[in-house]
Amino acid sequence: MSYAGSCHCGAVAFEVAGDPPAEAMSCNCSHCRRKGFLLSFVPAARFAVTQGEALLKTYTFNTHRLRHRFCTECGVQPFSEGTAPDGAETRAINLRCVPSIDLDGLTVQKVNGADF
Repeated sequence: MSYAGSCHCGAVAFEVAGDPPAEAMSCNCSHCRRKGFLLSFVPAARFAVTQGEALLKTYTFNTHRLRHRFCTECGVQPFSEGTAPDGAETRAINLRCVPSIDLDGLTVQKVNGADF
């Protein structure tokens, strides 16, 4: 099974191999709070950009551990790239960019990223 998402204009699309998550993370860091992300982290090997790689730009801040990828057409950030604490490459999926996921059905874990 897999699930797919995209930016707002649809120019950038992605697919994640595996079942859709039942949980999400809501972070209160200066970036996530402003954008309202609901995130799910997956191993990079399960993630693929299926359309629009050339339209992606990268934004980093603070520790630069996450590379926030956004569409240059509509400005929406559907995912981030980074490294997990164990060193494994990971992707942070913005679940708000996955239309098949019932956001109200997710168990949301709040993370105090403002103190990182």
